[in-house]
Amino acid sequence: MSDRTESTADPILEESVHIAAPPARVWETIADIRRMPEWSPQVESTRLRSGFDTVDLGAQFSSRNVRGEFAWITRGEIVRFEPSTTLAFRILENHAIWSFTLVPDGDGTLLTERRESPDGLSDASHAVVEQYLGGAETFTAEMRAGMRETLGRIRTAVES
Repeated sequence: MSDRTESTADPILEESVHIAAPPARVWETIADIRRMPEWSPQVESTRLRSGFDTVDLGAQFSSRNVRGEFAWITRGEIVRFEPSTTLAFRILENHAIWSFTLVPDGDGTLLTERRESPDGLSDASHAVVEQYLGGAETFTAEMRAGMRETLGRIRTAVES
């Protein structure tokens, strides 16, 4: 039996925002994964794992996430790190890949946050979503809203 589940409840989630700054400036703001708590309404803390001094390809980190009274730890690894272009990380517990892509857009940058699960999400992840996070539909809606909030916070930080 596989520990991964394919499901229509595992959509690719994607949200974008235009930021009035060049990609290099946006990159300076988002390139350090340890700053994720400043942007994400769900991430309370993020730190590099032992043995990793800098955020770069292959760096591993852990995050403490919260939703109301429920809190959990995730472990991630940077799987794409292309300055001023792409930052992506895979969450080891559920196999999801989260990414930020920066594209020049007129007078600024189109910043896109994406969550995909090309290998499906783990059975354990599905169980947690169903038992503690309101089910797939509710949690997906919350993730989309959280992505919009994250992008808005990044835009505010860069444009300030």
